[in-house]
Amino acid sequence: MKRISIIIIAACGLLSAARATHYNIPLTNGRMTVRSGKIKFAFATGGVETTDGTNWIHTFTNNGTFTVVGGSLNCDVLVVAGGGGGGTGRDSGGQVGAGGGAGGLIYNSNVVITSQAYSITIGSGGNGGIDGSPIGKNGSNSIFSTNTAIGGGGGGGSAASGATVSGNVGGSGGGVVHWNYNGTVNGVSGTAGQGNASGSVTSTGTDRAGSGGGGAGVVGGDASFAVNGSGGDGLAYAISGSSAYYAGGGGSASGPNASLGGLGGGGDGKGAGVNGEAGTENTGGGGGASASVGYTSDGGNGGSGIVIISYPI
Repeated sequence: MKRISIIIIAACGLLSAARATHYNIPLTNGRMTVRSGKIKFAFATGGVETTDGTNWIHTFTNNGTFTVVGGSLNCDVLVVAGGGGGGTGRDSGGQVGAGGGAGGLIYNSNVVITSQAYSITIGSGGNGGIDGSPIGKNGSNSIFSTNTAIGGGGGGGSAASGATVSGNVGGSGGGVVHWNYNGTVNGVSGTAGQGNASGSVTSTGTDRAGSGGGGAGVVGGDASFAVNGSGGDGLAYAISGSSAYYAGGGGSASGPNASLGGLGGGGDGKGAGVNGEAGTENTGGGGGASASVGYTSDGGNGGSGIVIISYPI
């Protein structure tokens, strides 16, 4: 808690310091403003409250309420949805899975937030693909006020010979897989202003590969022949007090080969029957895919979302 001192000097003809009145007022996690000749205090509560010495920071990793009291605040706001789950090859001899798309990301600076209570919803990550359901599930939306970040798209999985399987549309799109396919398939789209498409597939009719899930900053990596696409990178912000990446796409996998997830919590793809790596919690990262050699492994789950709100001390 800080304390501010206010000195009010009485004026009656000549100013006299002897007639000054001194007040020592505690100032709690907010700021002082003067409006229409009146001193007002505005502050907020909710989430995990920290400071970097310049801003108050409210971090929500679970559902909660952000409450502004005593006026309005000029805030920076980050909203990230849950990432999509990675795909798996468990359902066929394709042994190929694509990365999950990152959760949608919304960032707004210097937003005026008025005095009231705001419900906050944190999106969960989507489940990775499993036997009988090889395409990853979409992540859930994160919500603050009028800002709704869309959950990441699940990654494709388990292509039959000569075919492709696309992931799902989401905040960022889930990746595409192919097995002995001859042609080109475009990546799956993301949500405008929140994310990017997954990588595309281009093949001459032999072997197998998967494309990377889209990230908030970069499109997912393309797949060609036996080359798997990496997850698209997310975006970095210092709203938490230090710079960190959020909303990276998941990596893909085929047979013994796999690719990396994108910066911002994207899970790595895993080959040779190893479960795909989960997206990092509270980043909105997409889950990594599993090649599922021998039908024994699953796609990684997407990472959960986050909401961070900061304003000047």
